[in-house]
Amino acid sequence: MKILKSTFVLLVLLTIGNYVSSQEKTLYFKRMHFLSEEEMKNHDPGNIGRDFYPTDPPPAPVRNIAEFNRMQSVLVRYPFGIPMTLVAEMSENCNVTTLVENSYQENTVRDMYSSNGVNMDHIDFIYAPTDSYWTRDYGPWFVINGAGDFGVVNFPYNRPRPNDNDVPIEIADHLGIDLYGMNVIQTGGNYMTDGLGISAQTELVWEENPDQTHDEIDSMMQTYLGIDTFHVLPDPLGEYIDHIDCWGKFLDVDKVLIGQVPESDPRYDDFEYVADYFAEHISSYGNNYQVYRVQTPGTSPNTPYTNSLILNKKVFVPITGHQLDDEALEAYEVAMPGYEVIGIYHNAWENTDALHCRAKGIADLGMLYIKHMPFLGEIPFQQEYLISAIIRPYSEEPLYPDSIKMRYKVDNGVYTSLTMQQEFGYKYTAVIPAQDVGSEISYYIYAADESGRRETHPFIGSADPHVFTVGEPEQPDITVYPDSLVYLTFDQMIEGQDLIIRNYSSNTVQIDTIEPESYEGGFHWYIDPYNTQFPYQLEGGDSLVMRVYVDVITAQPGGLLIDSLDVESAVAVHHTIIAVDEDLVGVEDLSAVEQLSIYPNPFTNQFNVRFDMQAGKSAGVLLTNMQGKVLKHYNCRSSQNNIVDLKIDGTDLPAGIYLLRIKTSDAITGRKLIKLN
Repeated sequence: MKILKSTFVLLVLLTIGNYVSSQEKTLYFKRMHFLSEEEMKNHDPGNIGRDFYPTDPPPAPVRNIAEFNRMQSVLVRYPFGIPMTLVAEMSENCNVTTLVENSYQENTVRDMYSSNGVNMDHIDFIYAPTDSYWTRDYGPWFVINGAGDFGVVNFPYNRPRPNDNDVPIEIADHLGIDLYGMNVIQTGGNYMTDGLGISAQTELVWEENPDQTHDEIDSMMQTYLGIDTFHVLPDPLGEYIDHIDCWGKFLDVDKVLIGQVPESDPRYDDFEYVADYFAEHISSYGNNYQVYRVQTPGTSPNTPYTNSLILNKKVFVPITGHQLDDEALEAYEVAMPGYEVIGIYHNAWENTDALHCRAKGIADLGMLYIKHMPFLGEIPFQQEYLISAIIRPYSEEPLYPDSIKMRYKVDNGVYTSLTMQQEFGYKYTAVIPAQDVGSEISYYIYAADESGRRETHPFIGSADPHVFTVGEPEQPDITVYPDSLVYLTFDQMIEGQDLIIRNYSSNTVQIDTIEPESYEGGFHWYIDPYNTQFPYQLEGGDSLVMRVYVDVITAQPGGLLIDSLDVESAVAVHHTIIAVDEDLVGVEDLSAVEQLSIYPNPFTNQFNVRFDMQAGKSAGVLLTNMQGKVLKHYNCRSSQNNIVDLKIDGTDLPAGIYLLRIKTSDAITGRKLIKLN
């Protein structure tokens, strides 16, 4: 661990006194993290977000960038609320973007940076007046929309500070990206997201938006930020601020850090409640959250340890000279192996206002993004473990094909490196072969592109890889490989592709007759079972290989067919076949399948369907079971903003898996849905 100490705050204040006008000094000392008496008088909807204007949401699906995703810069403000030791440390690996009011302030800051060891090649400035230095609270929230474009989500800042409220607008303009206005009063210190559709806040978001129902707020969070699961929690801290970063923090998709107080503290039960809450809930990886704790009793000197900043592969933790400082740094090192944990001393940190409040990451607009749903925990024995990932270079620079690796090791062995194969578009796969029951498998994904970016999944790579253990095989163990057959060219349709049904159990399974099938408006497909007669008795341990062809005469671009193979053991093996006209093959055409948002999924009673469609077009929306029986049917036309938005009642449906199909005159697309009890 590294501890950087500084008593620089006194020097900063003296420097400010020499360089800024008396008006600027008054503003600097007047603005507090809490509302002043004057601001309390102005704290009403007419003054909050005074210059804010709402806009249409980003094109779906939307992904909100997490703090632990790659950042190209970090946003701070002059006059400062942070020590120069922190600025210098941040500038080592990324840019520092400083908000200043004019060229005079820029020159002042340049002198300060130069004399305090800041990397001058990694600084830039934005001219924008501000009211305070809490860039976390009023700064921009970054998203990637369904077209793959970055944008800034703006919101009415929950302080009557018009200059601060305009900062997201200035940032979007500076970066040349779209601005979206979400009409929900917010503050960044009370928000954390995992980058995959789960976010958390305290009940402050409900209290400050009394004119909106909880469902309406949920809907806004989904449409503007892509948040499918929104955790709203009581604040255990019991302070004026009600910000989640004062007591909790997402460290990764499935890791959360929660403060801890002694049992004698009257807030003890409240802190334990939120810790237990996360431990009992499911992360976007499908596992229960790993909950880490750090002692934050709040005694003098302050202990604001959850108010830290993750900036690429560094973690900056506020320390104050408290006897728990070392223990706090150690807690981060245990929770985040491989990261450089750096303690930042400052005698102006407070329990409700520390490092995280005063700095805000700016997303890397050219990030090399890897999306992967990992194997975790105990996974039943398989002959092979298919590792698939979406690897997208937002720099638009090509990937180095031989750089795309999946590396795995068994137990305490050495890593084996496998080159991942491109399936289509941005999808890449590799296979971990069968391992003995009880084996522990660790793995991570690596990629590089011609922009010079290098990324791994998980973000820290081999220091903290994904880990799963091999469990006993499930019975019966019937598999179909691959999961999908994708035909990108006419040659592939004519030559066919193999579909393999494997029986890993000791039982004989009967596979019923499979007839050539067709789908209205789609295409014909047929199989050659290599002279196999159906029904077929598949013995335990045996495999059946079938060749699947597509009739190119009737092939339609984007056609989708779901069929099921019924087996004697009542296990339904579902398989997807996709045919794409070779003239339309390409990333953009294939990604059109993604231009659809269904939420929540899984659902219990009702779900929403939202997609884009050209003006004047019509579409049929069909909900079917996995055998293809149509259960619900809707005819839709696009609205003026080219959005179709449906609410579908599923209370009459039994629990299970369903398929939603959307068919227009020139495309068919679909998604699987899960109905819970």
